[in-house]
Amino acid sequence: MKKHNFFAGPAELDETVIKNTADNIIDFAGTGISIMAISHRSKEFIAVMEKAVNLTKELLDVPSTHEVIFLQGGASLQFAMLPMNLLDKKAAYVDSGTWASNAIKEAKLFGEVVVVGSSKDKNYNYIPVGWEKNIPSDASYLHYTSNNTIFGTQFKKDPDVNVLLASDMSSDIFWRPVDVSKYAIIYAGAQKNIGPSGITLAIVRKDLLDKINRPVPTMLKYSTHVDKESMYNTPPTVATYACVQSLERFKNLGGVKALGKIADQRANSIYDEIDRNKLFVSTVPDASHRSNMNITFVMNEQYKDLEKDFTDFAKSRNIVGITGHRSVGGFRASVYLSQRDDSVNALIQAMKDFEKK
Repeated sequence: MKKHNFFAGPAELDETVIKNTADNIIDFAGTGISIMAISHRSKEFIAVMEKAVNLTKELLDVPSTHEVIFLQGGASLQFAMLPMNLLDKKAAYVDSGTWASNAIKEAKLFGEVVVVGSSKDKNYNYIPVGWEKNIPSDASYLHYTSNNTIFGTQFKKDPDVNVLLASDMSSDIFWRPVDVSKYAIIYAGAQKNIGPSGITLAIVRKDLLDKINRPVPTMLKYSTHVDKESMYNTPPTVATYACVQSLERFKNLGGVKALGKIADQRANSIYDEIDRNKLFVSTVPDASHRSNMNITFVMNEQYKDLEKDFTDFAKSRNIVGITGHRSVGGFRASVYLSQRDDSVNALIQAMKDFEKK
């Protein structure tokens, strides 16, 4: 029986994406060669990379001022690659969770970092507010992490500021429309919403490239990958193909607005049950700050001793991956864009049945 998968990443992918990718691992595009073994310089694979770029541009309405590239190293490499390429003397950062904090640490290697807002004081259980007035006028960019997978908080819209934005959108890319023109860069590890691990999407503003007066290794220059159309070195062929399958599915479902509506309905149904059920409580008190990708909750104080019992009960219902991160505890249900409705319903029913039990 297929498991109900709520892991935070690598995460659930649609069955058609998995099947199509698996079929092409055997025989890619009728070539008689596996996608794992095909030359990345072949016309068949070049067409795959071009489709990945073009679908991303279409879905996010990327303007001609920006270019889409696919990289390796995950979003964590972007924590350093971004400031290496774009931080002149000073940059502003919002500290809203573990990954935001890691990005701040790396940026400090390349210039002054001004932390304009933080929610660390309450273990990141809210999105910082009112920090816009703290942004230095000479900041190269303002960096924020759009969705905080560990703590279950989320920015619901592009920040309204007077500097260029930079954002790690690994866990909610394609969830909402984004005004790409406001951004110096958007980056996202693929393994939560787009495809398997091993590939990272980046959308970079072209006129900012190669402006920094510091030596940057060739592989770590965004301009290298823009100029070579994401093919400077051998790309992860299987992961690229799987991403194309997801992006085509997103387009067929109606694009970003339709995807967001579906995702919000799934998340809201789980939040409604958390708020109704006497056993559970959300870790994010303000509903407007709650993530619609990663739903974090714990047992109500008087039922703390039932936490393991509920985990075991969920497993008996084939529900896996709901254990919360160690820094928060409790539970986390990740409902990314390819999460299944039957899995969401199974979790909600398990919560109801455990309450009765």
